[in-house]
Amino acid sequence: MALRRRPGLRLCARLSDFFLLLLFRGCLIGAVNLKSSNRNPVVQEFESVELSCIITDSQTNDPRIEWKKIQDDQTTYVFFDNKIQGDLAGRAELLGKTSLKIWNVTRTDSALYRCEVVARNDRKEIDEIVIELTVQVKPVTPVCRVPKAVPVGKTATLHCQESEGYPRPHYSWYRNDVPLPTDSRANPRFRNSSFLLNSETGTLVFSAVHKEDSGQYYCIASNDAGSARCEEQEMEVYDLNIGGIIGGVLVVLAVLVLITLGICCAYRRGYFINNKQDGESYKNPGKPDGVNYIRTDEEGDFRHKSSFVI
Repeated sequence: MALRRRPGLRLCARLSDFFLLLLFRGCLIGAVNLKSSNRNPVVQEFESVELSCIITDSQTNDPRIEWKKIQDDQTTYVFFDNKIQGDLAGRAELLGKTSLKIWNVTRTDSALYRCEVVARNDRKEIDEIVIELTVQVKPVTPVCRVPKAVPVGKTATLHCQESEGYPRPHYSWYRNDVPLPTDSRANPRFRNSSFLLNSETGTLVFSAVHKEDSGQYYCIASNDAGSARCEEQEMEVYDLNIGGIIGGVLVVLAVLVLITLGICCAYRRGYFINNKQDGESYKNPGKPDGVNYIRTDEEGDFRHKSSFVI
């Protein structure tokens, strides 16, 4: 015989379930909760962006809203006391009830932003959500350095550098409008070349240049925000004329030998000897004061005419 549940017991069970449901719903409603439609927004520089912060549950009609910016281990107010603060003043506003909209974002706006809500009438009064904003910056014209002329068989390094873009740009090199691979050995088209391209640093290194490496070179720096290129620069690869170099050296040596012989001959013929004697000649000695000399017919015969007066 089956047992029948008494009506009073059934009523008690239903009331118990009802009160448990009310208690459960009261716990949910009595706690402020936040959510965001995008916790990692990415935007290009000088555009606008919305930092989403939405209250999903709360019994408080007028909760307190605060936005804070966390950058370089420092926390500053963005929205406090019902107004925009700091460097966002004049180009940001509260959107809806809690979300934040920023116009004309710059690279310095890349940071963590924390939305904080305080609901005094809720059992859990405080909730917060963190949003990471990334501002992408388009690269500017990179600085390229290309050697003008390189002899065949020598090494050559081409440089490309850009310092404004964010994220950091990747580099690619072109020769005569043809893109170069990162390794010449990986492409049969460049089997006569020997170079390595570092797309992170922008250096293009030739271990030994060939005549086919001559041409117009330029570099492109690119990231998710855009790209920029430098002007074309020519690199000439020339052959070393060994015979001409040896001949030039011999000509220089011959000229030096001829100059040396000419100087020696000039010394032998007395062109560089000064015949003028320094000082007085022995044939005309100086005459001290008070002494007269008389010269006779025979050269070198002198006769004392008067004596010194003391």
